[in-house]
Amino acid sequence: MSTPTRAAVVESSGAPFTLADVALDEPGPGEVLVRMVATGLCHTDLGVASGGLPFPLPGVLGHEGAGVVEAVGPDVTGVAPGDHAVLSFTSCGGCHNCRDGHPAYCATWLPLNLIGGRRADGTSTISRAGVPLGGHFFGQSSFAERALVDARSLVKVDPDVPLESIAPLGCGVQTGVGAVWNVLRPRLGDTLVVLGAGAVGLSAVMAAALTPATRIIAVDRVAERLTLAKELGATHTIDAGETDLGEAVALLTDGHGADGVVETTGSVAVLRQGADALAARGTLVVVGAPPFGTEVALDVNGLIPGRRIVGLTLGDGETQTFIPALVQLVKEGRLPLHRLISHYPFADIEQAVRDMKAGKTIKPVLTF
Repeated sequence: MSTPTRAAVVESSGAPFTLADVALDEPGPGEVLVRMVATGLCHTDLGVASGGLPFPLPGVLGHEGAGVVEAVGPDVTGVAPGDHAVLSFTSCGGCHNCRDGHPAYCATWLPLNLIGGRRADGTSTISRAGVPLGGHFFGQSSFAERALVDARSLVKVDPDVPLESIAPLGCGVQTGVGAVWNVLRPRLGDTLVVLGAGAVGLSAVMAAALTPATRIIAVDRVAERLTLAKELGATHTIDAGETDLGEAVALLTDGHGADGVVETTGSVAVLRQGADALAARGTLVVVGAPPFGTEVALDVNGLIPGRRIVGLTLGDGETQTFIPALVQLVKEGRLPLHRLISHYPFADIEQAVRDMKAGKTIKPVLTF
């Protein structure tokens, strides 16, 4: 038996999010029905809605959900109706990278999460008037009052932590935190540079503040975001509109350069500047994603002194352990995620989109 619900549907590339009545399949093997409480709005949602990725439209997006389990399908263990959950990406669970604890690099990650719009078997999870819609986005499609979720997308969390405060953990926050903790792993005295002070970049700043790094340098063009970065743990800030990045980093580090750089903007020009600002044996983590096919020129000889450039998906975290740890940090006040969040009623999703595009909000969270 299907479950009726209300969802924000994108009808075609570039179309707005419009509320519509849809139906969800009943939970099948490995699936969970979740009543949504909150869901974050991410630039990836906007990119897909604009037609930047080949996701099947009309469709339902949303991939930073948080809610309460209502029903579980066959073979689902570990969660039960009434449990609180944060929703993240899905994965096959059986490929080499999944078995090795790196599900963000699942062999079937792209079709299962970003561009397929269907289950792995090709069936649809969501329909409207009997017509299948694109869904299964990150195994959840959480821009809806209820979502049919892959069990591998779902992480059971502490019910004492308000779900409205932790929805972004499923994507943007774990990406920024993971760039620092799982890739850069700062040592005592290191200098970290975070390029871009949006939700991902500020998450990286907060994560860096919980490490032995001595200098944490936030870079952006918006003064208010740089001020917030200082309040969240940055020791220095650079206004990229007024100062040359390489010169500023060299000055702050006595010519040493940055031991670690997190690039969140998706600009290849900024990426190149970050690479040039690296110290010998330094690492640049590429998080920001420009359109498919985008290339960047690098000075090959600049890489010879041990400099590394590493791509990153979703923080390279194992969600079942990583996300509960982040929830605990939020609960204890050591990861002040609330400083990034602005709440909007679900019906105001288009206003949240406009505010996000205009830079008026860092992380919009829709509430149900």
